[in-house]
Amino acid sequence: MNTSAYSFATLAESIGMEIGTSQWVTVDQDRINEFARSTGDHQWIHVDVERAKKESPFGGPVAHGYLTLALLADASMNVGVVPKDAVAALNYGLDKVRFLAPVKAGARLRTHIKLAEVKEQGGGRKLVKLINTIEIDGEAKPALIAETLIVLVGPA
Repeated sequence: MNTSAYSFATLAESIGMEIGTSQWVTVDQDRINEFARSTGDHQWIHVDVERAKKESPFGGPVAHGYLTLALLADASMNVGVVPKDAVAALNYGLDKVRFLAPVKAGARLRTHIKLAEVKEQGGGRKLVKLINTIEIDGEAKPALIAETLIVLVGPA
């Protein structure tokens, strides 16, 4: 997509277009452990490396699904989903999330973001739906596909 033409005023014209692709990010065991500490989710398949190597159907530890989902925040900023002329962007939630493939510790991920829908909200606000596909380097299936919603506030 030509990001120079991507603006608050022209959002509706960009529906169906890919906004961009994020940089690769590595989901290593340290990141998985930190997420477990932050959330209290210490399930062995994520944090017990030796047990996961022996008992996990994936041959080792995997990232929490919600850790993978949480990476969308940085990917969105990295790609530039908030037009430069927007005054504010507010997380409005999710419409749909599907976890399609496990993210093994050490995997590299990147996100493809497509503009799916724009709805006028009045008061200079637009509700924007984005389709986010998190790709796993070297894997045929994506880790997840999520429909995220943001409210963009335009210039006065």
